[in-house]
Amino acid sequence: MTFKEQILEGIPEILPQPKPYDPDVNHAPKRKDILSEDEKILALRNALRYFDKRHHEVLLPEFRAELEAYGRIYMYRLRPDYEIYARSIDEYPGNSSQARAIMLMIQNNLDHAVAQHPHELITYGGNGAVFQNWAQYRLVMKYLAEMTDEQTLVMYSGHPLGLFPSHRKAPRVVVTNGMMIPNYSKPDDWEKFNALGVTQYGQMTAGSYMYIGPQGIVHGTTITVLNGFRKIGKQPQGNLFVTSGLGGMSGAQPKAGNIAGCITVCAEVNPKAITTRHSQNWVDEVIEDADVLADRVREAKRNNETVSIAYSGNVVEVWEKFDQEGIHIDLGSDQTSLHNPWAGGYYPVGLTFEEANTMMAEDPEQFK
Repeated sequence: MTFKEQILEGIPEILPQPKPYDPDVNHAPKRKDILSEDEKILALRNALRYFDKRHHEVLLPEFRAELEAYGRIYMYRLRPDYEIYARSIDEYPGNSSQARAIMLMIQNNLDHAVAQHPHELITYGGNGAVFQNWAQYRLVMKYLAEMTDEQTLVMYSGHPLGLFPSHRKAPRVVVTNGMMIPNYSKPDDWEKFNALGVTQYGQMTAGSYMYIGPQGIVHGTTITVLNGFRKIGKQPQGNLFVTSGLGGMSGAQPKAGNIAGCITVCAEVNPKAITTRHSQNWVDEVIEDADVLADRVREAKRNNETVSIAYSGNVVEVWEKFDQEGIHIDLGSDQTSLHNPWAGGYYPVGLTFEEANTMMAEDPEQFK
């Protein structure tokens, strides 16, 4: 099938073969096991509603296994075979140029070079989702390809509620994400209703299809770094900015440090995030050893270099090492997901990324 035919197909009549779990892709951490047995049954019912009943016997154990393994039902089997990226608008099928533009935006959000956890449909922030599952993606792309300029697609937390008659000056898509009753809006409530498949955290630009990557905060981060040095009465050149986080939007920090002209050290516990940011030239160098890092920073200070360095490890190790070595830190910062501290935002010192993710899923209170 051509790309356009696959878009118009929506959910296939014949189920695609199961997709193997790709260890080379940066995956979302396993979410908290928060549902009761009755709630797990409801989550499975909510997932199966997208499919003809003749497929339920095959999909039910598969979705149950995903819920147990990952805390969510992502429907990996439904992930498209074509590469997802922002194509030329003319490559998308459709009756409305506005709808085709939205298809382009959705695919940009899920591009492997852009999305933080692309196979889980998460663009940034650890849990900023475009859709909850791949069935929703397929349906929305199909509806956008079919709609006219006199229709509006109404979205609720990744779920397409339907195509409604409207007019040419109306929005082509109306989107809401994460609508929660205040008495049921604590973090565990979010976890539960997301696991049930009835709400998602769309962040600001993930669930509204308009993410532009780390570049979106380079300007503000650069101004912040420049003003930080101004406030302490120093020029950036030859002085040290220490921060953490290279996932999601966090590539902005080393880039902002380079624009400002200082030495930037940015710690990150996830090696895949470092590889991505380094390959995309958001950070200049990668160092895994704290002794090597200390020597490199001394050299950069001596030479008044402008350089950004990714340290593969916990930022606590950097602060402690520099304290022991007498290396003065002029500015300190942080760019981790504070809204999501116990589910991918922060990682305890002394644990590897994999160990921390396992504890996060299996013993969340100990992790906390």
